[in-house]
Amino acid sequence: MPVVAKGEGASQGSVELSLIWTFDGNFGYYLASFLYEKGHEVMAIDKNHELVQEIKDHVSQAVVADATDRAALEALGLNQVDVAVVSIGSILSNSILATLNLKDMGVELVYAKAVSEAHGRILYKVGATEVFFPEKDQAISLAERLHNPNMLDYLPFLEGYSIIQLAPPREFIGKQLKDLDLINRYGIQVVGIKEIIPDRLNLIPTAHFLIKDSDTLILLGPNEALDKLREKE
Repeated sequence: MPVVAKGEGASQGSVELSLIWTFDGNFGYYLASFLYEKGHEVMAIDKNHELVQEIKDHVSQAVVADATDRAALEALGLNQVDVAVVSIGSILSNSILATLNLKDMGVELVYAKAVSEAHGRILYKVGATEVFFPEKDQAISLAERLHNPNMLDYLPFLEGYSIIQLAPPREFIGKQLKDLDLINRYGIQVVGIKEIIPDRLNLIPTAHFLIKDSDTLILLGPNEALDKLREKE
């Protein structure tokens, strides 16, 4: 289990994460490098020496190791990390075994990538804290935007609820939030408004906020209510 590189710059007191990854796609690479840039201690692990070399300058530590080998994971001290992310897609048995190993070692939070619903169910069975479907989530988000041209972004929230970014319907422009009464009419909460002029983000805007055609509404609410609102021209 040779340590290929150990970077510098992660802030003290940051969350320590371990990322079990492969180059099935760039998901694991971007996840690891982004978290490292945000000041977290990130260890990236893969069996492929060349892939580890590619990421070594973008994480705290990059290691050549087999995530299906529990002894190797224990030797790396992964039982001490706060969060582990298993981003293995092509060989399902490897992601399942890596997830099982991490949970058996006592890692409290283990997030695992799945490529199918069946794969996801198995990952939950072996103890994954949360299973994510990057391709599915991206496809749904794009489909939502194509289906509703006024919608700028889409994020699933709790079951039956979502957070969306929406260009204001024509009838909203020039009105104050209190006049729209979205809570009582739709059960929708305006959690933020992005302004272009001036360039700023208003979190939890007041009832007297006047909506402009250049604004972007950030809305939280039931999916059915959001669908009705998105259908407005």
